[in-house]
Amino acid sequence: MSDKKSLAKARGKARRFAMQAIYQWQMTNDDVKGIERQYVEDNADSEADFDYFKELFFGVEENIKKIDKVLVQYTGRAIASVDPVERAILRLACYEFMKRLDVPYRVVLNEAVMLTKKFCAEQSHTFVNAVLDKVAHEVRTVEIKSASDS
Repeated sequence: MSDKKSLAKARGKARRFAMQAIYQWQMTNDDVKGIERQYVEDNADSEADFDYFKELFFGVEENIKKIDKVLVQYTGRAIASVDPVERAILRLACYEFMKRLDVPYRVVLNEAVMLTKKFCAEQSHTFVNAVLDKVAHEVRTVEIKSASDS
């Protein structure tokens, strides 16, 4: 497997673990360090990029107010009323849009939709896609404009 495919797969697993850890944190309000330790220990034999997992998980926790401020503009309702799994996915993707400019917005969007299709109700991906598309247009304006110009 090429290095690029290997990195994509490792980051995909990191995103899934981060989404699950964010969900757990939202539901339990447990200590993030304890949740992080649990995920790393329980999945040590996986090929996940644990540095990326940690950045995503801790990044969402540290930037939750900024993330939710952006998301609430496009969800059409209070963040707390969004399905908890969808909320975890939205927060994760929003963090990547805001802080990981090296990851193309289309990759972030696609990964979020794939997680939603796997873990949420049947049509949830349309809601998540619509919200994140609007977030991307706000947060990644230059990248989206240059992609549409090409």
